[in-house]
Amino acid sequence: MNRLEWAVAAVLGLAGLRSLVHWIRRPFEGTDVADHLLFAGFVLGRVGSWWSLAGFFALSANTRNPDPLGGGATLAGRAFVEEFRARAWWYPLVVLGFLAVQFLAGFFLGRRPVDTVDAVGAGPPRGV
Repeated sequence: MNRLEWAVAAVLGLAGLRSLVHWIRRPFEGTDVADHLLFAGFVLGRVGSWWSLAGFFALSANTRNPDPLGGGATLAGRAFVEEFRARAWWYPLVVLGFLAVQFLAGFFLGRRPVDTVDAVGAGPPRGV
């Protein structure tokens, strides 16, 4: 199970890297500083969601029996749940936090008012 968890963590980490490259390369033509901050929050939430899920699986793969001699065995079943809950009870809040940032930034970015005249005054902005 340990190798499977590391494999899932690696795939999720690579998905986060791909998401970062995709959204950084995407042109964004915001006219206001708030637009750019909301877009940055959206990208942070999106990439952070992938990487925090990868971290969740990495933490799961590292959960071992606390052995004073240092040779801890991998836990399974109820012992795993109790040990993981004792050490990393807070980590699902990180995942939910990134998901909330992505949702809220996308929601408020979509509700921003669209200017009817662009900066030059030549008519409506592109994409309207």
